[in-house]
Amino acid sequence: MGVGGEMTFRFTTAGESHGRGLVGILEGIPAGLPISAADVDVELKRRMGGYGRGARMKIESDRIEWLAGVRAGETLGSPIAMLVWNRDWEHWQDVMAPEADATPDPLGRRRQVTRPRPGHADLTGSLKYDRTDARDILERASARETVARVACGAVCKKLLREFSIEIGSHVAELGGVTANVGAQHAAALPAHINDAADQSPVRCLDKDAEAEIIRRIDAAKAAGDTLGGIVECVALGVPVGLGSHVSWDTKLDGRLAQALMSIPAVKGVELGLGFEAARRKGSEVHDEIMPGFSRATNRAGGTEGGMSTGEPLVVRVAMKPISTLMSPLKTVDLKTGGPAQAQSERSDVTAVPAMGVIAEAMMAIVLTEALLEKFGGDALSELKRNVDAYLAQVRARTPKGAAS
Repeated sequence: MGVGGEMTFRFTTAGESHGRGLVGILEGIPAGLPISAADVDVELKRRMGGYGRGARMKIESDRIEWLAGVRAGETLGSPIAMLVWNRDWEHWQDVMAPEADATPDPLGRRRQVTRPRPGHADLTGSLKYDRTDARDILERASARETVARVACGAVCKKLLREFSIEIGSHVAELGGVTANVGAQHAAALPAHINDAADQSPVRCLDKDAEAEIIRRIDAAKAAGDTLGGIVECVALGVPVGLGSHVSWDTKLDGRLAQALMSIPAVKGVELGLGFEAARRKGSEVHDEIMPGFSRATNRAGGTEGGMSTGEPLVVRVAMKPISTLMSPLKTVDLKTGGPAQAQSERSDVTAVPAMGVIAEAMMAIVLTEALLEKFGGDALSELKRNVDAYLAQVRARTPKGAAS
C-alpha cells in the first residue's frame, strides 16, 4: 500500500527462457475492468510474429492462464497473476530442473554455456553472480521474459481503452533501411497504426522499405549475422497532465525512457525529434500553442516539462542486433580461460518487429501507472468519475470562442 492507504501500482515477472513457464503479476488495476484471456492472448500472438524470427516461435504457442485477480470476466482489484507455459520445457527438463542431480555428472549438466557471447549478459552476469555456467544468467536475461511483460501490458491496454487511449507501433528502420512513414516523416501515420502495421511481415508501413528490409534479413541470415533497427511507438488520446515536473522520478518522459530501455537489446530511446532537436534552432523545435491550447506541431513528441501535453505521445526505440551469431565472434572460455568462439544458441536474425509489441506493452504500463497516480480509484467506475471531472476542469480553462 502507498501513503495514506493508496493502492500501489506495480508489476513483476518471473521465469526462465527454457523453464516451466513465465509468470506476470500486476498489482493496482481497479476492480470492474472487463477482461478475458483472449484480450491478452492476441497481444502474445502479435509478439511472436515478424519476418526473421527463429525456430523457437514455431514451437511455442503462447496463451495465458489466470492464476488470480480475475473472476467472471472482470478484475477484482486484487493482484492479477498470469501464467504462460513454455512448450519447449519438455526438451529441457533435465537441463533446467530445479532439483540437484541425484548422480551428478562430473562434467556438469548438459548444454552448459562456458563461451560467453559478446553483447549478451553472459560474461558480466557470470562474474557478478559467481557462476561457471552462463546458462544460469542467459536463461533469465533472454528476451523470452518479455512474454510476461506483454501479458501485463495487455491488461493495461485494456484499461487505457476505457479512456480512449490507444497505443500502436511500427518499424521505422531495420537493417539500415529507413521507412518514409512516421510521425516526423513525409507520410502521416494511419488512424489505426497496428491494423496497418500488423499486415506487414516486418510491421513496416512503407511497402518499398518493407521489400528491401526482407532482402537484407535474408542476406544476414545467409551470412550468419543479425540486424537491429528502430521502432516508433505512438499513444493517441493521452490527456494533458500525466506525469509531473516536480521531481526527477515523476517525469513521464523519464519513466518512459527507463521502461523502454529495460527491454533486452534496446540501446536508445528518444521522444519527438529526440537527438534531431539538438541540431536545430529553437524556432524549428518548439511547438507553437494555438487557440484551444492545441499545438501547431508535435516536435516535442507529446511531453513538456515531464508531463503529457495532450498531443500524440511519440517515442522511438532503438534495438541493437541480437548478440547470438551463427558465425560467432571471439570470446574466452569461462572454465579454461583460453580463447574460444562464442556459443551459438538458437536465435532470431532480427526481433525488431516483435520489439515494437513489447514497447507498446511497456508504454501501456507506464501510462497506466501515471493515470492511476493522478486520478486514483479502487473501481473502474470511480476512476472514470475522477477522469471525467478533471477533463471538465481542463475544458473550462479553454478560452471562450477558441476552436474545440
